[in-house]
Parts: sequence; C-alpha cells; structure tokens
Amino acid sequence: MKTKQLLRKITILPLILLAAITSVKAQYLLNSDSAFKAGAANSGRIWGYAFSDYYFKGHSDSLGRGGSNQYSGIPSNRSAFQSRRIYLGYDYNITSKFSAELLLAAEDDAPTATSNLTGATNTSTSTSSTSGNNDALQDNKISFYIKLANIRWKNVWKGTDLVVGQVATPSFPLLTEKIWNYRSIERTITDIRRTPSYDMGATLQGVFDPTTKNYGYDVMIGNGSSAKPEADNFKWFYGDVYAYFLHKKLVVDAYADYERLNWTSTWHHSRQMLKGFIAYNTAATDKGMNPGTGFTFGVEGFINNLSKDLVAGKIAGGSDTLDNAASGISLYVHGDIIKSKLRFFARYDMFNPSTKINNAVYNKYAPQTGNYNDGALNGSAAETGDKTYKQQFLTLGLDYTPAKNIHFMPNIWYNHYASQLSTTTAAQAGDYDMVYRMTFYYVFGK
Repeated sequence: MKTKQLLRKITILPLILLAAITSVKAQYLLNSDSAFKAGAANSGRIWGYAFSDYYFKGHSDSLGRGGSNQYSGIPSNRSAFQSRRIYLGYDYNITSKFSAELLLAAEDDAPTATSNLTGATNTSTSTSSTSGNNDALQDNKISFYIKLANIRWKNVWKGTDLVVGQVATPSFPLLTEKIWNYRSIERTITDIRRTPSYDMGATLQGVFDPTTKNYGYDVMIGNGSSAKPEADNFKWFYGDVYAYFLHKKLVVDAYADYERLNWTSTWHHSRQMLKGFIAYNTAATDKGMNPGTGFTFGVEGFINNLSKDLVAGKIAGGSDTLDNAASGISLYVHGDIIKSKLRFFARYDMFNPSTKINNAVYNKYAPQTGNYNDGALNGSAAETGDKTYKQQFLTLGLDYTPAKNIHFMPNIWYNHYASQLSTTTAAQAGDYDMVYRMTFYYVFGK
C-alpha cells in the first residue's frame, strides 16, 4: 500500500511542478510592465531609484546659514559618500478602474554638520551634530518611511481621476519637477522651501480635453503635514492648472495654495502661495514633453504671502507684527551634447525671505513661518538677529548615461548669502557654500 502511495506521489509530482511553472509564467506575464501600463486587472510592478554623491566641501559659509539646505554647516574640506534618496515603490491595478500605489523613501537630505565652521577642517575632534530633517533613526542609520499610500479611481468622470490617501500634491511633483528633470541634483525652488510634495488627503487630477490632453488641472485638500499625523484643525488647499501649446513643446502652469497657520482673536497667521511656470522642450511630440532629450528651457517663480508673519523689532523700542512676502525665481536649461549619452544642465535661483524690510524703522526681524525663517544650523546667524539674508543658488554639470536609466553626473553646488540689514559684518554682507560633487543616479522597474 505504501509503495502505491509513493508511486502515486511520484506520478503526480511532475504535474504539480508543471502546473506551478505554468502558474508562475502566467503570473509573470500578467504582472509585466506592459500589462500594468495597459491597466490590466491584477497587474503590478516593483520599481525604484536612488541617487547618491561623492562630495567635497570647497568653501563653507562662516555663519552656517542656509537653514535646511543640503550642505549648511558642513566645514570646508570635508568629503564623504552620501545617499540622498532611495525609493522603493509598488504600483498595482486592482481592476481596470482602480489602482493602488505604495512608495517607501529614505532621504538623507541633511548631512551631519559641525559647529567648527570658521577655518574648519575635517578632524576627528570636531564637535558634530545631526540635523533633525533627515530620515535617520536614533542611532543615525537611515530608515525607510511611507511616502505614498493611496488608491486611484480612474475616470471617476471622463478625463478625471480621484486619488485618496497619501498622494503627490499639485505643487510641483506632477509637472514642474518632471520638466526640470534633475531632482537628483537639486529640488525645485519651491521644494527647497518645503512646500509639500506629498500629503494625506484627496485630490482630483484631470484634463479638460481627454482626447488631446492639452489642458489640465489638479486640485487637492490635505492635512499639510506630509507623512506626519495632523496636529491642528487647519487644512492645506492646493490648486494647479496647465496648458500645452505648439504640439506640447511649450507648457504654461499656474499654481496656488492656502493654509491657516494660527488663528486666534489676536493673531490671524496664514500662508498663501502663487507660482508661475513656463518651459519649452524641443523634443516634445503630441504625446507629451520629453525633457530627457533635446533642449529644455524653464522659468519658475513664486511669491508666498505670509499674513501677520514678520515680528519686527523697532529701533525706538517695541515691535510690530507685519505681513510678509517671500519670493523666488529659478531659471534653468539642459540639453544634449551627444544624444542619449551626454547632456549638460545649468540652473540659477534667487530667493528673498522677506520683501518687507524697512531698516529706517526696524533693526531686527523674526519671520514666523517654517522654512522662510532660516537662521544658521549652529545658531550663529540667529544670534545676530539676522534672518533676512537673500540667497543665490547656482548649479551646473554634465550628465553621462552609459546605459538607459544609469547616470554619472559631475557637478558643482553653490549657494551665496547676503544680509538685508543696514549694519552688517563682512560675513553677513556676503559669504557662500561651495560643493564639488560626483552624483550617481539609477532607476529600475520603469
């Protein structure tokens, strides 16, 4: 009897293996990238990317200014290998009408800094501290967090999707960041100021003309706290409209947002951004822009109206709480040197944290909105009362692509600081951070 059972198992085993192989093969075909892109039910894909650098800090601002900029407070002559972003995502079509998105991210965007800035060298005895803006555990090891987790209802009405959960906001990741094309080098100008790229909420993403898709919009309501739990009763409202012209070679985009920050009988504090963007891409077709090839020229500018934001100390004594306005403009170009192999990029930004400076009446200014009240990483600039300093950012470099989705990019990263106060030290009047980098960037699963 046992012999018959053994023979039966041996006979059935090849059939089980064949069925398993067939099942795995069918599942692989169903879950292929082409099936996913076609919207086939029960199809998904794993994808991700990462960018890292080897950097050398050629010069350090003596006051450690720049707030949460990538290299604020790092001393001159320091060098390191650093991973600035690692993505691991999974997209899945539940049905042809519903899809889910999950994205894990590890983003070490604030390297270990030091308080030994003036004439500092990279020595083992320097006092070091770590900024709280990076994704590090208590032991300073980088960790993943949940960046996106949402469900999409496709064509809830013709040309419009409803997305609910932790989603990309209309601020810049859906359009302007893609056309800038070099997030691996630096954030867009509004991303540097930490306008949320993702948030917990609900959004409508659609086009007014589903056939040509030349005119579109994105509107959203969210917590305004990105991946963190909501901590107040105020919501962030986002809105964006865009239009393509000249067979999608030219795009024009307009964005606005609003959020209350504090709302009491004595203090109505809020923020409201207006942003405009225009870009031209020579490689675009009627299907869309292709900023990874050809030549692309772009200009992006914003003004953030910060109501009752600026606490200004009077020369005569006392203080006033003023409306504030922060502004910035970014200009860039990138293009082919050798098509599909070698490209160049260059970008220049100007940022002003306050256009309301009046040194005839006031001698100290304290903005109240996060990321528009930069001091210094080690507090030295804040001790002088100077949070007014303007910034000028410059980056340029080459993009070598030995194979598709693999990039080696030598580049420079430069940020200049200059105070708007009437009485300043030489360092306050003008100093800068200069970094030389080799950036490594790769994409998989897409």
